[in-house]
Amino acid sequence: MATRQTASTRAKDSDRNDTCAVLDSALADGQLSGEEHRQRVAAATSATTLGQLAALVEDLQNANAPVRLPNLTKPESGRSRGLLAAAAAALLVLGIGIGWGLFGGSTAAGPLGAARDPGAQPDGVAPVVLTPPRQLHSLGGLTGLFEQMRQKFGDTMGYRVVIYPDYASLTRPDPTEERREFSYSYRGGWDDPSSSAKSSDARLVDLERFDHKAVVGILRGAPETLGLKPDDVENTYLIIDPSGDPTTPDAVEISVYVSSEFGSGMIELNPDGSQKRISYP
Repeated sequence: MATRQTASTRAKDSDRNDTCAVLDSALADGQLSGEEHRQRVAAATSATTLGQLAALVEDLQNANAPVRLPNLTKPESGRSRGLLAAAAAALLVLGIGIGWGLFGGSTAAGPLGAARDPGAQPDGVAPVVLTPPRQLHSLGGLTGLFEQMRQKFGDTMGYRVVIYPDYASLTRPDPTEERREFSYSYRGGWDDPSSSAKSSDARLVDLERFDHKAVVGILRGAPETLGLKPDDVENTYLIIDPSGDPTTPDAVEISVYVSSEFGSGMIELNPDGSQKRISYP
């Protein structure tokens, strides 16, 4: 006479092996993640009753599983719920224990417990804080911008740079094709460039060769110089170009542009900050 199998029936090794085979099949067809599979197999190998094993596979589609698990005789509904809850609690506790054994440190027993998370161990590396300039219309901002240019390209040469309060646009030669030029944007770092045909009037100069301090002072006084109220200013930027003076072909000239709802103006400067021309709004 066959023994009636219930949730409280003691499990055999063959029952545990069959449950693991079903879990392996569920992993293969995507029902379980690798971590879920690992935890459930660990729980199956230590389960003591058929009810605990059944709780590990009851939410799975097992039609294609390589083995068939026994159909358990259902006890009273209240008792069944209690057994399932106990099995789920055992699985949860075991999963926590496995996780602690793998990642919790040297207090766990066995070879798994001895393994320490390599990411949690001291490495002696000090934090490195990057401080590229973001506010560019200041002495430190201008100096820092050209330092970022030197770090990126090895020099401060270019065809033109336009400097806004918090970003800049730079045009430089294409090093592999003299008929083309690269355009870079700076926003705390240099973006990858875009390429275009070289402008007919492009001339390579050292864009840093001007009196930064003098230009910053004129930049800050530009609204009053142009007869604009500072509160009305909507946009201010610098353009640094090759000089238009044929007697100083290697020099730069600086243009300070200020715009508002009531008009726009420009101040043109020599590299030493002296005035060349003022275009009033």
